[in-house]
Amino acid sequence: MSILYPGVSEVYMHCLPVKGIHLTDGLTESFFSVWLADLGSQFVACCARSANMSQDPQSPTRQGRPSMTASMRSSSFLREHQQYRPPSKPENHYGIDTVVEDLQATSVSPPREISPFKGIPSAENPPRIVDGQSHELSHPNCTPLPGASTNRLIATLFYKSTNPRVSNAIPSPQRNPSPKGSGQSPSVRAADSDLPPTMAPTSKLDDFPLEPPATEPEPLDHLYGANVSPMCIASFLHLMSTFPLPAGSTDLHSSHRCLKIDQSHQEHHPTVVELTLSPAPASDYLPLKDLRKHELIYRFEREWNVDVALRADTLWRRYPRLVVFDMDSTLITQEVIDLLAATIKDPPDLAARVADITHRAMMGELEFDSAFRERVKLLAGLPGTLFNELRPVLDVTNGVRPLIKALKRLGVKTAVLSGGFLPLTSWLAGELGIDYAHANEVVIDEQTGKLTGEVKGRIVGKERKRELLIEIAEKEGIALEQVVAVGDGANDLLMMEAAGLGVAWNAKPMVQMEASSRLNGDSLLDLLHLFGFTEEEVRQLSA
Repeated sequence: MSILYPGVSEVYMHCLPVKGIHLTDGLTESFFSVWLADLGSQFVACCARSANMSQDPQSPTRQGRPSMTASMRSSSFLREHQQYRPPSKPENHYGIDTVVEDLQATSVSPPREISPFKGIPSAENPPRIVDGQSHELSHPNCTPLPGASTNRLIATLFYKSTNPRVSNAIPSPQRNPSPKGSGQSPSVRAADSDLPPTMAPTSKLDDFPLEPPATEPEPLDHLYGANVSPMCIASFLHLMSTFPLPAGSTDLHSSHRCLKIDQSHQEHHPTVVELTLSPAPASDYLPLKDLRKHELIYRFEREWNVDVALRADTLWRRYPRLVVFDMDSTLITQEVIDLLAATIKDPPDLAARVADITHRAMMGELEFDSAFRERVKLLAGLPGTLFNELRPVLDVTNGVRPLIKALKRLGVKTAVLSGGFLPLTSWLAGELGIDYAHANEVVIDEQTGKLTGEVKGRIVGKERKRELLIEIAEKEGIALEQVVAVGDGANDLLMMEAAGLGVAWNAKPMVQMEASSRLNGDSLLDLLHLFGFTEEEVRQLSA
């Protein structure tokens, strides 16, 4: 057993005469008593010496209280107390206070002259090399090294200012609930709702699915700003960082440009932002076609009320040579066949029947060719001059005229491929300055001058539109990678698939999911932002 008394440096080993333990090694009780008395006298003498030293004024002064030194200080409380610290990045800077304290007792010998010039070199201030500084003009967005290739992804974010979402917890201001006992049918009450007709499968309670639809994500633009806010960009970059990178890549680099701002607001918030991501996510894990349809991308669009257009950063992205448009609900806001049906008053429900067939065909529920023939039969007996009478009724989509003008100044060929009627399509193409126009030809009786309800030749459906796009591109010597197709209906999907870029313009849900990009704004002029043009450049092109 060891006993250590304060003030005594020796440790004495002894055996205590306790119960069950006997004294050994020849120790006797008398010897033990003498030894214990000697130990006590040494302890008393040691305590006396300690008391004399504390009363001696010549004794050394006591050291001051401990304090934090420069080597013990951290630059951040959060960094000091964070749970995880990267082992590959040791902390080598402790803040400006440490630098000042460490330099108080130092001196630079010999003193060096400090040049006050910080601007652009000139004759008075020629450029010179300064020791200790290293300048590098290379970054991930520069031209790649020999043997390497560029692998960048362009993400263009369009804020949908014309279609803001409200919080899930707040009832929609457009929805006017009917008073109890009003007796209105479900279809009438559904007409007062701001829900699109494609959101609910039916208006009959018995036909609803047993499982309720998934809850929409909570909109965030009304919290962080009705624009492409910095928080929106940070959220998107965090989302893209969750996808695996190609082999050999460790970090995701990004840069961004503001292409369009909200001029109606004093602070001029951005509404269109272009992000460059380098490198793009691993294509063997997630191809670009699947990345565009990823559930996280769709959820991000719903949360921040934006459209995300993803494109590989290639040369053809910035230099299109042929842009092909659909006509109905794209270049114009109406469906021509519905306008024709609206002129027929007998039977009175004809216009509604034609409009229903048109809607189902555009949704992809009906085969377009047979649906078109069925609608044309319903128009039998209309005068052929009705096409001329509809010309002033056509409502050209906002931004179409300056867009066509800008494309012509860039040397881009344009075409309109319509599933409508050739008389109106040709006239509109001439009015807008479009190079090519193709549509359906209806048979007009030469004697009566009225529609017979038949179609001449092959119907311009989804297969025919794709063939025409390829024919025009071959005729002009244009690669399909430099072709852009814009449409809204299911009959435009094959045309969009054949083109290098397919854009769904305020399209039906199925078309929005299948197209390469989607725009849901109020001006078709936004198409130029997909090519990387800023708002200032767009004004110059369309002036």
